[in-house]
Amino acid sequence: MKMRLALSAGAVLGIAFVVAACTTSRAGYETAAYSVLSSKDKFEVRDYPELKVVSTAMDPASKERDGRFMKLFRYIDGENAASQKVAMTTPVFMTPGSSQAAGAGTGEKMNFVVPTEVAVAGAPAPKAEDVILETMPAQRVAVVRFSGSSNPALEKEKLAELRSWMEQEKLTAAGEPFTAYYDPPWTPGPLRRNEVLVPVKK
Repeated sequence: MKMRLALSAGAVLGIAFVVAACTTSRAGYETAAYSVLSSKDKFEVRDYPELKVVSTAMDPASKERDGRFMKLFRYIDGENAASQKVAMTTPVFMTPGSSQAAGAGTGEKMNFVVPTEVAVAGAPAPKAEDVILETMPAQRVAVVRFSGSSNPALEKEKLAELRSWMEQEKLTAAGEPFTAYYDPPWTPGPLRRNEVLVPVKK
Protein backbone atom coordinates (compact mmCIF):
# COMPACT_ATOMS: atom_id res chain seq x y z
CA MET A 1 0.00 0.00 0.00
CA LYS A 2 2.81 2.41 0.94
CA MET A 3 4.52 1.63 -2.36
CA ARG A 4 1.33 2.41 -4.28
CA LEU A 5 0.88 5.66 -2.40
CA ALA A 6 4.49 6.61 -3.12
CA LEU A 7 4.01 5.87 -6.80
CA SER A 8 0.77 7.85 -6.88
CA ALA A 9 2.43 10.79 -5.17
CA GLY A 10 5.32 10.57 -7.62
CA ALA A 11 2.93 10.57 -10.58
CA VAL A 12 1.09 13.62 -9.25
CA LEU A 13 4.35 15.46 -8.71
CA GLY A 14 5.50 14.49 -12.19
CA ILE A 15 2.32 15.85 -13.77
CA ALA A 16 2.55 19.02 -11.68
CA PHE A 17 6.15 19.50 -12.82
CA VAL A 18 5.20 19.12 -16.50
CA VAL A 19 2.32 21.60 -16.15
CA ALA A 20 4.53 24.10 -14.31
CA ALA A 21 7.36 23.72 -16.81
CA CYS A 22 5.08 24.27 -19.80
CA THR A 23 3.37 27.27 -18.20
CA THR A 24 6.69 28.80 -17.20
CA SER A 25 8.12 28.18 -20.67
CA ARG A 26 5.29 30.12 -22.30
CA ALA A 27 5.31 32.86 -19.65
CA GLY A 28 9.03 33.47 -20.20
CA TYR A 29 8.43 34.99 -23.65
CA GLU A 30 7.07 38.39 -24.68
CA THR A 31 3.59 37.97 -26.15
CA ALA A 32 2.28 40.10 -29.01
CA ALA A 33 0.20 42.91 -27.50
CA TYR A 34 -3.56 43.14 -28.04
CA SER A 35 -6.63 44.55 -26.33
CA VAL A 36 -9.73 42.46 -25.66
CA LEU A 37 -12.97 44.16 -26.74
CA SER A 38 -15.30 41.31 -25.76
CA SER A 39 -14.99 37.78 -24.43
CA LYS A 40 -17.38 34.85 -24.11
CA ASP A 41 -16.24 31.34 -23.16
CA LYS A 42 -13.48 30.39 -25.64
CA PHE A 43 -14.24 33.28 -28.04
CA GLU A 44 -12.87 36.84 -28.08
CA VAL A 45 -12.82 39.95 -30.20
CA ARG A 46 -9.43 41.70 -30.09
CA ASP A 47 -7.65 44.69 -31.52
CA TYR A 48 -4.02 44.15 -32.52
CA PRO A 49 -1.62 47.02 -33.26
CA GLU A 50 0.85 46.81 -36.15
CA LEU A 51 3.30 44.00 -35.51
CA LYS A 52 6.78 43.72 -37.00
CA VAL A 53 7.38 40.10 -37.99
CA VAL A 54 10.11 38.03 -39.58
CA SER A 55 8.56 35.50 -41.94
CA THR A 56 9.14 32.79 -44.50
CA ALA A 57 6.82 30.95 -46.87
CA MET A 58 6.57 27.32 -47.91
CA ASP A 59 5.41 25.24 -50.85
CA PRO A 60 1.80 24.12 -50.15
CA ALA A 61 2.66 20.60 -51.36
CA SER A 62 4.93 20.18 -48.33
CA LYS A 63 3.49 19.44 -44.89
CA GLU A 64 6.78 20.04 -43.09
CA ARG A 65 6.90 23.08 -40.83
CA ASP A 66 10.19 22.32 -39.07
CA GLY A 67 12.25 23.64 -41.97
CA ARG A 68 10.56 27.02 -41.77
CA PHE A 69 10.88 27.14 -38.01
CA MET A 70 14.63 26.58 -38.23
CA LYS A 71 15.00 29.30 -40.89
CA LEU A 72 13.36 31.80 -38.55
CA PHE A 73 15.19 30.45 -35.53
CA ARG A 74 18.53 30.98 -37.26
CA TYR A 75 17.52 34.61 -37.82
CA ILE A 76 16.82 35.24 -34.12
CA ASP A 77 19.94 33.23 -33.22
CA GLY A 78 22.10 35.80 -35.03
CA GLU A 79 21.91 34.95 -38.75
CA ASN A 80 21.08 38.55 -39.62
CA ALA A 81 22.91 41.64 -40.85
CA ALA A 82 23.84 42.72 -37.30
CA SER A 83 24.70 39.21 -36.03
CA GLN A 84 22.24 40.14 -33.28
CA LYS A 85 20.52 37.70 -30.96
CA VAL A 86 16.78 38.38 -30.94
CA ALA A 87 14.53 37.03 -28.19
CA MET A 88 11.86 34.50 -29.05
CA THR A 89 8.26 35.70 -28.64
CA THR A 90 4.76 34.23 -28.72
CA PRO A 91 2.74 33.38 -30.62
CA VAL A 92 4.05 31.95 -33.87
CA PHE A 93 1.52 33.12 -36.49
CA MET A 94 0.69 31.01 -39.54
CA THR A 95 -0.79 33.31 -42.19
CA PRO A 96 -1.78 33.01 -45.86
CA GLY A 97 0.97 33.74 -48.39
CA SER A 98 1.12 37.25 -49.87
CA SER A 99 2.80 39.04 -52.75
CA GLN A 100 5.18 40.68 -50.26
CA ALA A 101 6.54 37.47 -48.79
CA ALA A 102 9.65 35.63 -49.81
CA GLY A 103 8.46 32.71 -51.88
CA ALA A 104 5.26 34.62 -52.70
CA GLY A 105 2.42 32.51 -53.94
CA THR A 106 3.83 29.33 -52.41
CA GLY A 107 1.35 28.90 -49.56
CA GLU A 108 1.07 29.84 -45.91
CA LYS A 109 3.77 31.74 -44.06
CA MET A 110 5.30 31.20 -40.66
CA ASN A 111 5.85 34.44 -38.74
CA PHE A 112 7.87 35.22 -35.61
CA VAL A 113 6.85 38.49 -33.95
CA VAL A 114 9.85 40.78 -33.43
CA PRO A 115 10.17 41.90 -29.76
CA THR A 116 8.91 45.45 -29.19
CA GLU A 117 12.29 46.82 -28.13
CA VAL A 118 14.00 45.40 -31.21
CA ALA A 119 11.23 46.60 -33.54
CA VAL A 120 11.45 50.15 -32.15
CA ALA A 121 15.25 50.20 -32.45
CA GLY A 122 15.13 48.76 -35.97
CA ALA A 123 15.14 45.01 -36.54
CA PRO A 124 18.25 43.73 -38.35
CA ALA A 125 17.81 42.57 -41.93
CA PRO A 126 17.82 38.79 -42.50
CA LYS A 127 20.73 37.21 -44.35
CA ALA A 128 18.69 34.38 -45.88
CA GLU A 129 16.96 35.31 -49.14
CA ASP A 130 13.77 33.44 -48.25
CA VAL A 131 13.40 35.16 -44.86
CA ILE A 132 12.02 38.71 -44.78
CA LEU A 133 10.91 41.42 -42.38
CA GLU A 134 7.41 42.75 -42.88
CA THR A 135 4.55 44.33 -40.96
CA MET A 136 1.28 42.70 -39.99
CA PRO A 137 -1.24 45.56 -40.17
CA ALA A 138 -3.27 46.74 -37.19
CA GLN A 139 -6.49 44.76 -37.23
CA ARG A 140 -9.57 43.65 -35.33
CA VAL A 141 -10.00 39.89 -35.12
CA ALA A 142 -12.45 37.31 -33.83
CA VAL A 143 -10.64 34.48 -32.03
CA VAL A 144 -11.37 30.96 -30.82
CA ARG A 145 -8.93 29.34 -28.40
CA PHE A 146 -8.29 25.59 -28.15
CA SER A 147 -5.72 23.03 -27.03
CA GLY A 148 -4.11 20.08 -28.80
CA SER A 149 -1.29 19.50 -31.27
CA SER A 150 -1.19 21.15 -34.68
CA ASN A 151 -3.93 19.43 -36.66
CA PRO A 152 -5.51 20.76 -39.89
CA ALA A 153 -8.75 18.85 -39.24
CA LEU A 154 -9.07 20.31 -35.74
CA GLU A 155 -8.26 23.80 -36.99
CA LYS A 156 -10.94 23.47 -39.67
CA GLU A 157 -13.45 22.39 -37.01
CA LYS A 158 -12.56 25.35 -34.78
CA LEU A 159 -12.79 27.75 -37.72
CA ALA A 160 -16.34 26.50 -38.37
CA GLU A 161 -17.19 27.08 -34.70
CA LEU A 162 -15.70 30.58 -34.87
CA ARG A 163 -17.62 31.48 -38.02
CA SER A 164 -20.85 30.28 -36.39
CA TRP A 165 -20.15 32.46 -33.33
CA MET A 166 -19.32 35.42 -35.57
CA GLU A 167 -22.68 35.03 -37.28
CA GLN A 168 -24.45 35.05 -33.91
CA GLU A 169 -22.52 38.17 -32.88
CA LYS A 170 -23.11 39.83 -36.26
CA LEU A 171 -19.39 40.12 -36.99
CA THR A 172 -18.39 40.40 -40.65
CA ALA A 173 -15.16 38.81 -41.86
CA ALA A 174 -12.66 41.25 -43.37
CA GLY A 175 -9.84 38.90 -44.36
CA GLU A 176 -8.53 35.36 -44.46
CA PRO A 177 -8.31 33.24 -41.30
CA PHE A 178 -4.94 32.51 -39.72
CA THR A 179 -3.65 30.57 -36.72
CA ALA A 180 -1.49 31.22 -33.66
CA TYR A 181 0.57 28.79 -31.58
CA TYR A 182 1.92 29.75 -28.17
CA ASP A 183 3.91 26.74 -26.97
CA PRO A 184 7.14 24.93 -27.84
CA PRO A 185 6.77 21.55 -29.60
CA TRP A 186 7.57 19.49 -26.50
CA THR A 187 4.47 20.82 -24.68
CA PRO A 188 1.84 18.06 -24.27
CA GLY A 189 -1.20 18.63 -26.51
CA PRO A 190 -3.74 19.18 -23.70
CA LEU A 191 -1.58 21.98 -22.25
CA ARG A 192 -1.04 23.87 -25.49
CA ARG A 193 -2.63 27.19 -26.31
CA ASN A 194 -3.68 27.49 -29.96
CA GLU A 195 -5.98 29.95 -31.70
CA VAL A 196 -7.79 30.47 -34.98
CA LEU A 197 -8.26 34.14 -35.84
CA VAL A 198 -10.41 35.86 -38.46
CA PRO A 199 -10.05 39.59 -39.27
CA VAL A 200 -13.40 41.39 -38.86
CA LYS A 201 -14.78 44.75 -39.85
CA LYS A 202 -14.66 47.51 -37.23
